[in-house]
Amino acid sequence: MNIDTATIERVRDAIGLDPDGGRTLVVAAMSGGVDSTVVAGLLKAAGYGVAGITLQLYDHGDAVRRKGACCAGQDIHDARKAAAALDIPHYVLDFESRFKDAVIEEFADAYVRGETPIPCVTCNQTVKFADLLSRAQA
Repeated sequence: MNIDTATIERVRDAIGLDPDGGRTLVVAAMSGGVDSTVVAGLLKAAGYGVAGITLQLYDHGDAVRRKGACCAGQDIHDARKAAAALDIPHYVLDFESRFKDAVIEEFADAYVRGETPIPCVTCNQTVKFADLLSRAQA
């Protein structure tokens, strides 16, 4: 992978990564899409230890073959496959209970109150970013 060193330095400085990549493990949230896969690949190429993680937010059952069903089914498979291609470890974290409590319950309650909830906003503010960051730092 041919990487522009200046770009890597800008990204590294912006997020506060240690310049000596070999001593730093970076946890990359992988959705199975191109963006997260490229980021994981760039970090690995820059010398960082990288571990990919994907959140499972609900029992994927029938959604297993449905592409774009956020954090379940095909996306988990795609993330796992991308991590294998990059030769990095990949873990699936079970956040089903947290998702139900923070997103689904709030969605249902807001709907009953006559509001127009946007569950993806709630999920991004809680489960996908705050909770995931907290778990990655543990």
